[in-house]
Amino acid sequence: MKLKTLFISTLLGLGTLTVNAAEFTLTDSLSGTDVGDWKVTNQTLGFTDSGTFSVEKRQLHGGKQAGVDILIVNNGKVSITLIPTRGMGIFDVKMDGERLLGWDSPVKEIVNPAFIELESRNGLGWLDGFNEMMVRCGYEWTGHPGVDDNGQLLSLHGRVQNTPASTVKVIIDDKPPHKITIQGEVSERTFKMAELVTLTQLEVVPGSTTFSLHDQLTNKADYDNEYQIIYHSNFGTPILEKGAKFIAAASEISPFNDYAKAGLKDWQTYLGPTKGYDEMVFNFKPIGNDNGETLAVLHNAKANKGVAVGYNVQQLPVLTLWKNTDTKQQGYVTGIEPGTSYAYNTKYQRPLGLVPTIKAGETKHFDLTYTILANNNDVKSALKQVATIQNGAEVKQVTTPIVDLNTVE
Repeated sequence: MKLKTLFISTLLGLGTLTVNAAEFTLTDSLSGTDVGDWKVTNQTLGFTDSGTFSVEKRQLHGGKQAGVDILIVNNGKVSITLIPTRGMGIFDVKMDGERLLGWDSPVKEIVNPAFIELESRNGLGWLDGFNEMMVRCGYEWTGHPGVDDNGQLLSLHGRVQNTPASTVKVIIDDKPPHKITIQGEVSERTFKMAELVTLTQLEVVPGSTTFSLHDQLTNKADYDNEYQIIYHSNFGTPILEKGAKFIAAASEISPFNDYAKAGLKDWQTYLGPTKGYDEMVFNFKPIGNDNGETLAVLHNAKANKGVAVGYNVQQLPVLTLWKNTDTKQQGYVTGIEPGTSYAYNTKYQRPLGLVPTIKAGETKHFDLTYTILANNNDVKSALKQVATIQNGAEVKQVTTPIVDLNTVE
């Protein structure tokens, strides 16, 4: 165990907080470090002033998941499985042994990026590994595949999720409540092009049903660059079912394309598994409180299970809702997707001001929280928070997509 003093800057830049913590480096590509299978617990750290918790690193074997590292963070209440080999994405979240956050994809293995060809199927190769609860889409670009204005072929949703983390660290606060932090650095570096480095950070406190992400995207190049990010957060059963409901604080909703127009009036509710149901996507303009904080909630038909996704509209100004209530075998799932951008190809979003620039040496911050809603009271509390932000305003329904995909080239 390496005990050291860490200086953690507050989000608002109001100063620093000094804490003692145990820090473990599990992976470091530059030094060639990899600890292999590994585990730490509250007992091995000698912590007797908290509940049980553990962090475990495993490597998967067989098929297309061969060589994939996973981290299982168990805080005594929930178990979160991260995938350092796949851009530090989150595979699923379980509580009391039951998966509550995640979904059943036709992709059954946690696929090693070595087996992914992003440019295959006209840029849809990303789908060959898509089965996680939370996928980062970006950072050089995101959205649908196609040719950009400069003639470059962009694959679906960028490269970060299929980029293994270069460094992985576990940091556990020495004093109660012994917050657990998992850091991973993911780099998108291409000669003469981008040099974007993201320090991802997952934080969870033992016994809590809430966990948070705090990502820092830094442009390491000497030139300004464009960037995009969507936090593709995906949920299936047991939360998603016939009669499940989605609620978000927003000023406006519009259909992604003509097909989604038919579902606009029922955007808040879900069908059960439905054969022949093509995906419907909706674009939101979310609203936040005085600090920009906002919330989106998905709950089941009885409103006794759900999830709340919190984020800041100053960092992530748009929200995409992906409804894919196809059959269970094909992937019965919905996506709550805060981002800098919608899911259109980059060239259609640039005129909308949704392809931001990160200056040379600049760092952008993205902060999200995920909260499991385990009972009716949890759901009611989350819905009340959304209603407070909405403050009685209606969500305006705009029937025309913001991009006319029938006329664009």
